[in-house]
Amino acid sequence: MIADLIAGKSVKLRAIGQVTDCYPRASFETTITRDTINQFYLFNPRNLYQNFIVGVNGGDRPLFTYLGPLQPRLGNAVYSNPGAISPLWNDPDLQLIGVGTRIFLGGGVGYVTWEGTQHFPLQKRLPNGTPVGPAATLALLGDAKQMQPRWVKGCYFKSYGASLMLGVGVPLPMLSEEVVARCAVQDQDLVAPVVDFSIPRRVRPTFGLVSYAQLKSGRLTIDGKGVRVAPLASLYLSRQVALELKQWILAGQFYLSEAVAPIAMDRAFVAQDRWGAQITLD
Repeated sequence: MIADLIAGKSVKLRAIGQVTDCYPRASFETTITRDTINQFYLFNPRNLYQNFIVGVNGGDRPLFTYLGPLQPRLGNAVYSNPGAISPLWNDPDLQLIGVGTRIFLGGGVGYVTWEGTQHFPLQKRLPNGTPVGPAATLALLGDAKQMQPRWVKGCYFKSYGASLMLGVGVPLPMLSEEVVARCAVQDQDLVAPVVDFSIPRRVRPTFGLVSYAQLKSGRLTIDGKGVRVAPLASLYLSRQVALELKQWILAGQFYLSEAVAPIAMDRAFVAQDRWGAQITLD
């Protein structure tokens, strides 16, 4: 529905509610477009993972996951981060990116609003400062009326559910030699954990770490077996986002903004246990 509205299509709307003195109508039906609604913006509570996992399936049956289908007996592997071109790899301590940072979002202008859900900056890190697994995330906000269909696509993962593919770009000002060095990070310097989805528990075992250079080669070796690898994020479109944002900046259509507040880098990850935690006060 979101992608259809951004593409200029009409969407049928039916709303049902409770009659009150202020609102006497119990139901309402109409057709809306991006131009006939007053506000149309995306607020995404979790975008731009700093890193993520590589999904595999060591079991005996196909699994349908948020990474797409995983074939049994290590039939394939899927990763979802474009590697060194991804903004949060180039600013691992979030020194340049913060609340208020202006960004490219879905073909329009957006902003970083806060840390994202599942934000875990205390993840273990390599000597170059980059995390070895899922770490920082960002919450983003943008005016969907500015967005373009090329950069916002609805999708469906078989036997899992619907999702939204969104183009995001973050400009990083080269303010020091340290910033330049961090932005020069290469795929061979970045790693992700290979996680076995066939183990049905929240914390799953891994087959160790692999570099993004290995992932982008299209093949991995796991337990002596060759495994084909595919990205969930489009590497081609990731580069196109960067090039389009660059053209906006060169044309004076986009100005970099200084963050008004930093993103917290001391957040622990608190697991939500099924029955909750018992707290005793002395």
